[in-house]
Amino acid sequence: MIPYKQRTVAQPVHCSGIGVHSGKRVCLTVKPAPVNFGIRFKRIDLPESPCISAHLNSVVDTSMATVIGHDGFIVSTIEHLMASFAGLSIDNALVELDAYEIPIMDGSAGPFTASILEAGIQEQDSPKCFFVIKKPIELSENGKTVALHPYPEFRISCHIHYDHPVIQSQSFSLVLTEKGFGQEIAQARTYGFLQEFEYLQLYGFAKGASLENAIVIDSDRILNKDGLRWENEFVRHKILDCLGDFSLLGMPILGHLKVSKSGHALNHAFLKEFFKRRDSWETCFVQRP
Repeated sequence: MIPYKQRTVAQPVHCSGIGVHSGKRVCLTVKPAPVNFGIRFKRIDLPESPCISAHLNSVVDTSMATVIGHDGFIVSTIEHLMASFAGLSIDNALVELDAYEIPIMDGSAGPFTASILEAGIQEQDSPKCFFVIKKPIELSENGKTVALHPYPEFRISCHIHYDHPVIQSQSFSLVLTEKGFGQEIAQARTYGFLQEFEYLQLYGFAKGASLENAIVIDSDRILNKDGLRWENEFVRHKILDCLGDFSLLGMPILGHLKVSKSGHALNHAFLKEFFKRRDSWETCFVQRP
């Protein structure tokens, strides 16, 4: 069932870990926030503890993760936490952190999701506003595609293809619900190829990456001793990333999101195209049936 009222966390949620790219230790607290507050990040390690809204207009980089920034400070790798907010239909929260990168945890949104559910979710006394898709919107680039079509709920369908024996072609689709997200998507981990990790580390990135927080793929096998959580964990993680990226629209969608071979950069380009296509959607409050 779609939550039709705004929601926030019932009490503060605490998480800590390392940033996958920075390798730096970070402590994070998700705090309740009032209606129409949205999701905001607060850098308590900086003078005057500046805040930034998690919104499309704040994105400054999508090359390896989704990074938002303003007035010389950034918050990096926000997509897994944002996916948890989207998957649990949380509209309002203040995220305080003492470093610039969100902790990678186990490479999925599972730890964030579990911690939020343990703390509880508070329904608020204000209706939730949705983007309702009226006409298709599509963006394609170099064989990659992102599209939104009219649909009475929020469905997301994703297809990926790698010329690699471990991944090959994978597809997955689901109507987003709190239960479905928790069971089918939240625990899908980020992944990468061994040679890519070695290259990134050579140039000072992926300092916190390990077999504890990513699926690492060699030429013909997975290096993680425990293997995969699902046979198609890779495409499930792509859906997780998409949920995080599309949450930067600022409101939930009623429509069918179809994604093929996309990543953070094309997702972000699509969000910009979305706002140019004002005739293809409307915003409205949806009454509980």
